[in-house]
Amino acid sequence: MDSFTIKDLENISGIKAHTIRIWEQRYQFLKPKRTETNIRFYNNEELKTLLTVALLNKYGFKISLLDKMSAEELDKKIQSLTQLEAQQERIVNELVDCMIQVDLERLEAILEGYIRSKGIERTITQIIFPFMEKIGILWITNHINPAQEHLVSNIIRQKLIVGIDSVASEVKINKSVLLFLPEGEFHELGVLFVSYLLKCKGVSTIYLGANVPLRDVEYLVNLKKPSYIYSHLSSVAQSFNFDKFLLSITKKFEGTPIILSGLLTNTYEKKIPSQITFKKTLAEVMEFVATL
Repeated sequence: MDSFTIKDLENISGIKAHTIRIWEQRYQFLKPKRTETNIRFYNNEELKTLLTVALLNKYGFKISLLDKMSAEELDKKIQSLTQLEAQQERIVNELVDCMIQVDLERLEAILEGYIRSKGIERTITQIIFPFMEKIGILWITNHINPAQEHLVSNIIRQKLIVGIDSVASEVKINKSVLLFLPEGEFHELGVLFVSYLLKCKGVSTIYLGANVPLRDVEYLVNLKKPSYIYSHLSSVAQSFNFDKFLLSITKKFEGTPIILSGLLTNTYEKKIPSQITFKKTLAEVMEFVATL
């Protein structure tokens, strides 16, 4: 993929579109092209440059100074950042570039290097999840080629599963959570991450995976009687009806608290059944896990 909207740049970089437009007017490092209808679009290199400039600006470098630097000079500057958070964000940005360039060998090498250095747990929390948050909006809006998404998702999925399998919590909590994704939902990374967090906490998990019919969930809920039911909704099929889904799970799983997270929960504006709780941010998800 080599075409991003200004909204894509905002979502990935965290820099408001208004600020990006101002930078374009004042500086030379961004030179978007325009469609026949006069809509800005940016290529891979411009996205990479924006991520680099935004990170360096965040850690004290003036935009006017950065604007005069070559790509090589910018790269040297960003490699010189010593703050831990800056280094982590730099690595996340490198993963974004790997995904866009479909450079899977480099992407996996970066992850493996961080795992060797920091361990799987820190890799998941410091690198993988921030990366997922940064590019997730592109996946659900189809602004990334499906081939890119599938290839990268499979690599990250493998790392998450390794992380889940390696957890050996010394604390055991007498609670269980059944995790599933409904029919039409195949984006498994979010719910895998929640499964990882729960296992670290010592909570027993019943993991059903993606694209699960509600009748199968109902069977296991009746059999295992979990303390909670958890689902993460990112990008379901067009035929998916959220209202109908909420009504169905409320009826089928009466008496069992249901937790829903994911981007779809951020766009739902109607009244939520009392049995269901939305966790709209990572902080809210982490808080839920911490309070179990």
